[in-house]
Amino acid sequence: MKIISIVSAGLGALLLAASPAIPAPAPVALTSGSAAPVAPEIPVVLLTDLSSGQTLFARDADRRFVPASVTKVMTAYTAFRLIAAGKLSPDTEVIVPEDVAEAWSGEGSSMFLKAGDRLTVGELLLGVTTVSANDGAVMLALTAAGSLDAWLELMNVNAAELGMRDTHFGTPNGWPDEGRTYTSARDLAVLAEAMTTRYPGLYRRYVGHRGMRYHDIAQNNHDPITGVVEGADGIKTGFTRQSGYNFLGSAERGGRRLVMVIAGAPSVPVRNQTARDLMRWGFDAFESRVILPGGIPVGEARVQNGARGSVRLKTAGEVLASVPPGNAGAASLTVRYRGPVQAPIAKNQPIAFLRVTIPGQTPHDVPLVAAEAVAEANPLQRFVNGLFGLLS
Repeated sequence: MKIISIVSAGLGALLLAASPAIPAPAPVALTSGSAAPVAPEIPVVLLTDLSSGQTLFARDADRRFVPASVTKVMTAYTAFRLIAAGKLSPDTEVIVPEDVAEAWSGEGSSMFLKAGDRLTVGELLLGVTTVSANDGAVMLALTAAGSLDAWLELMNVNAAELGMRDTHFGTPNGWPDEGRTYTSARDLAVLAEAMTTRYPGLYRRYVGHRGMRYHDIAQNNHDPITGVVEGADGIKTGFTRQSGYNFLGSAERGGRRLVMVIAGAPSVPVRNQTARDLMRWGFDAFESRVILPGGIPVGEARVQNGARGSVRLKTAGEVLASVPPGNAGAASLTVRYRGPVQAPIAKNQPIAFLRVTIPGQTPHDVPLVAAEAVAEANPLQRFVNGLFGLLS
């Protein structure tokens, strides 16, 4: 891992040091003046700001736990991915078979599906995201993949692709399965970010409804923040006796999206009050400030077997920090990458990251990309590179 220290300074001075042509912003604060309002009896809590990539509060965020019905967030994400790829249509009509109705109708949270019911994939998806329908999740899985095993394989492949290293799914709905289904708060935050950023249209269409009616049975969504906290729009609650009361939630205000995870709360009131208080705190106690603009050069990375020995790095987008308003402070930036980087390298290819370290907060990383393309070395260039390698 190559580490290059850039600067440690007041944030206003930092921007001037990086690019004299760009005016410096006002100094920004680095630590929150108020403690996070989190009930001490909740064992796992995480609040992240997706706009900056910062962790605003964490308590045992990498601990594995049973997600219960929060499992259905991956079921919804898997369906979103299939819909976006044209492999599944919300308008496809399905007929509920007798075995699904007999095994799952009325089991825990339910749409109360009946054998012979005709409904669409979109209605099943709404049942999953709105009333946490266990029967709807099973029916959706069978419709989309043909079998539960095939659906679970899709869920776990998606988890691996997202880098959810502490997650495994053994059911499509979070029904107790002797511990085969588990996750972590940090992994669920990754899933929430993927759902909201990769499929924003589907997210708005299917997540955050306050209730639904099916078979003349009206049911409410148990989401504790949507419709209560400004900007809140989901995502999913969960409960079993083994897991306690869980919640994966999100809200967006002014371009800032926060994601929270609460796991193992001892009661509904404790979970719900903490969810509301913590989300409000995340917006009120911090604001988003620009540290570096997008596209600014921030150093170089060594290149192996390339037509050039190094490649310039630049920020992929604005580098933001979530900081309390009105105070000044300092931040340090370091460029990190696994190198040397193997050629060929495409322009704008992600090859490094910038670690932003703010006193009193967890460091966060933002991507850095190649400012130009670097071709693979031709035979003569390889000979020269090898010669310099021997002499250096």
